[in-house]
Amino acid sequence: MAEDLVLDTAIRDWVLIPLSVVMVLIGILRYFVSKLMRSSPTPDAKMVKEGQVVIRARNLKVGANFIPPRSFRTRRFYFTNEENGLLHVPKGEAPTNPQAAMFSDPNMAMDMMKKNLSMIIPQTLTFAWVNFFFSGFVAAKIPFPLTQRFRSMLQNGIDLSTVDVSYVSSRSWYFLNLFGLRGLFSLILGDENAIDDTQRMMQMGGFGFDASKSLGAEKDGLDIIQHEWALPRFEQRAESVLRKLVK
Repeated sequence: MAEDLVLDTAIRDWVLIPLSVVMVLIGILRYFVSKLMRSSPTPDAKMVKEGQVVIRARNLKVGANFIPPRSFRTRRFYFTNEENGLLHVPKGEAPTNPQAAMFSDPNMAMDMMKKNLSMIIPQTLTFAWVNFFFSGFVAAKIPFPLTQRFRSMLQNGIDLSTVDVSYVSSRSWYFLNLFGLRGLFSLILGDENAIDDTQRMMQMGGFGFDASKSLGAEKDGLDIIQHEWALPRFEQRAESVLRKLVK
């Protein structure tokens, strides 16, 4: 049977609260250090143009039924004609590898290395500090029962099978703060912190965007779409609704 423990208030004052405060401060400091070390990448004009073309083609597919048939055919020909269409990819043009293009840029590779160092070094030092000073403490208790599957996650560093699963060790509390403070950082630092550096590189530099595949897929989608003008049906629906109201 699991044993109930009485946690000393000194553990709360000298282990739980300092550990939580230090994790929050380190996260904020790491954010500002990585922001200072990060350079603003220059987006590729060709890649940005191709991305905008893909977005325009998708908007045309979404709103195709809300424009007249002649206007839709004109726009589709503008995007998909084989001579100079915006979505047409010449057969002799070799597809670009976005990963290879990213790693060939020394500035982007340096930014990734700086980001990794700004994450690895503070985490390594913080874990060594927690493991040296706070190892073996039962720091908190979760106010609801849990199954035995949570024991390895919540009681890391404590080899006592008789202790209830709801008790949290200091080392596990460190990991919970490490992976669970993203929402708090978003409140403190703003919405900018919610976008990590990988997503920012994708937005600015086009990382992960394969132009030939995206353009070809949008071209095929516009070629097979069946246009049905929705405006006449709207007039019929409005007339039927008015007739029902009159009756």
